[in-house]
Amino acid sequence: MKRPSGLEEAQSPASDIRVFASSCSMHGLGHVFGPGGPMARRGLWTTAVLLALATLLYQVAGRVRYYGEFHHETALEERESRRLTFPAVTLCNINPLRRSRLTPNDLHWAGPALLGLEPTEHAAYLRALGQPPAPPGFMPSPTFDVARLYARAGHALEDMLLACRYRGWLCGPENFTTVFTRMGQCYTFNSGAEGAELLTTPKGGMGNGLEVLLDVQQDEYLPVWRDTEETPFEVGIRVQIHSQEEPPLIDQLGFGAAPGYQTFVSCQKQQLSFLPPPWGDCSSVSLDPDFEPEPSGPLDPPRPSLGPSPPYSLIGCRLACESRYVARKCGCRMMHMPGGAPVCSPPQYKDCAHPALDAMLQKDACTCPNPCASTRYAKELSMVRMPSRAAARYLARKHNRSEAYIAENVLMLDIFFEALNYETVEQKKAYEMSELLGDIGGQMGLFIGASLLTVLEILDYLCEVFRDRVLGYFWNRKRSQRHSSANLLQEGLGSQRTPVPHLSLGSRAMVRVSPGLPPLPVPSPRRSLPLNAPATSSPSSRWGVCVFTAAP
Repeated sequence: MKRPSGLEEAQSPASDIRVFASSCSMHGLGHVFGPGGPMARRGLWTTAVLLALATLLYQVAGRVRYYGEFHHETALEERESRRLTFPAVTLCNINPLRRSRLTPNDLHWAGPALLGLEPTEHAAYLRALGQPPAPPGFMPSPTFDVARLYARAGHALEDMLLACRYRGWLCGPENFTTVFTRMGQCYTFNSGAEGAELLTTPKGGMGNGLEVLLDVQQDEYLPVWRDTEETPFEVGIRVQIHSQEEPPLIDQLGFGAAPGYQTFVSCQKQQLSFLPPPWGDCSSVSLDPDFEPEPSGPLDPPRPSLGPSPPYSLIGCRLACESRYVARKCGCRMMHMPGGAPVCSPPQYKDCAHPALDAMLQKDACTCPNPCASTRYAKELSMVRMPSRAAARYLARKHNRSEAYIAENVLMLDIFFEALNYETVEQKKAYEMSELLGDIGGQMGLFIGASLLTVLEILDYLCEVFRDRVLGYFWNRKRSQRHSSANLLQEGLGSQRTPVPHLSLGSRAMVRVSPGLPPLPVPSPRRSLPLNAPATSSPSSRWGVCVFTAAP
């Protein structure tokens, strides 16, 4: 078979597979569909192209399947910084209420729920507190607020804080923010509340952090009346070091600092980054504690959230979930829970809030994913006895206390960064879209020698095939139908036409349209002559005149 000439290729339609194979950049097509060569050679090339194409599809399917599994990897890196933001430090006295601030009205309302007292034990408990019994005719108040009880009877920071320094600068109670936790009224240093500027430190080590001298006030501790889950047997301060974006959960995550010791806390910042679905399970949407998942009616719109939502955190999500659950079951919230529901009364604490919260924690009803970005502080604790004998005498004179009181009630807390370097734990996508495209392109180049432009060539060829084979079929069908209709119409008109005598003198005639106008030449139908007819040059054989006269 001879190779077609350039004229034959030019006359071939663009949808011809041989024309496409001769110009396509995909390897092997020219040998399969090109002209010339024995059939065995063409068959071998066809087998090779099909095997390469099958291998390519298998490899591409594996890469796409691996990308669809959304794998991730965790990278641990240590970075340097010239200045670090100091964390928030929350302090709580282990004793929730001061004995000198309790009143008979407090025992009437909060005794059974918060202290485990029966009404018949109030007089004995007041004697244990060193207070006189309730006067005759005592009438309790009509209402009672648990949050106000803890704010009034809790340990005041002004009484506990004996000395405070941050990086050598004096600080005081004004640098702390009051916060309610499950342990009662607590205080947070460097909370950043109400737009306060966060404190930073340019150095690590002792002397470049927070140093506080605290008095735990053991003489204000409540007597241990009976053994309950809420009865504290310890003495000291609970401390939690956390970021400003998350609320404290000091009853579960705090560590203790005991009186008679100086506690050194060396911190290291850890920055955690997790991936959202489908690569991970993190979330950055805060849970609204006032949102009610069960609307009162099918047409009731969802209740909007009041104010900006705080940054999402794991502890904040748990507290909001607990607040929603207790509010739905009891119609109120506990004092440490966020939200706009009213604070539970002491009977609601005892009869509903505590049982509901315990049942919720047992069945683990809250599902809170990890935050996409969070900060954690690793801690190393060490302690030394304090004060020394010389320091005890000095502190006793300075604070007008006895040396025994200083030894049993005073503690020192020193919190600082070990160094300014910090760790980053980051989840990363194990397989990016760019890597998938690169693998597919490499497999295409290896097996069939193709690229993205080759894919465009194939798409362009398919468009040509669709235009020539599919659309062309319908166009030819419509054209043939139109020609058939026209022929039928001409045949019908020819059968009804009456013959008119005329004089044909040549290939052109003159027609007079109306009197007074010159005649117009009209071409006559072409006349076929035999090939052997002699040509004539007579004017009468070339031209004729036909005159039509209109009736007056």
